[in-house]
Amino acid sequence: KAVASFPQILGYSIEENLKPTVQWLNDLGLSDLQVAKAVASFPQILGYSIEENLKPTVQWLNDLGLSDLQVAKAVASFPKILGYSIDENLKPTMQWLNDLGLSDLQLAKVVASFPAILCYSLEENLKPKYVFLQGHFTSQ
Repeated sequence: KAVASFPQILGYSIEENLKPTVQWLNDLGLSDLQVAKAVASFPQILGYSIEENLKPTVQWLNDLGLSDLQVAKAVASFPKILGYSIDENLKPTMQWLNDLGLSDLQLAKVVASFPAILCYSLEENLKPKYVFLQGHFTSQ
């Protein structure tokens, strides 16, 4: 499945890309089955730099208050989170959620339970839905 959706994976080095990234994901706390599912759904992960892309995102998630176990679960359930820019995507969404009044603990719980929220478009998805919910379900 990974080859069919992302044939470039065949150009990656086994020793420089594939083995180290699989090992890093295992060390993060993902089981072999979780790694296989993560790669099947997001094969590009095998091409990312561990030092420049993967570790900084995991550190950022830890800094939000997610435990190592919560980070592993977030990556296992939504591996694409590791492919998004911290500054361009993740931080702005977190700031917006924070501006809504969520505490740090609440933010960590939201990300741990639904990591994909960090990757939704603020302008095209989250803000319009929030306005809709505010308009229809806020007590007057």
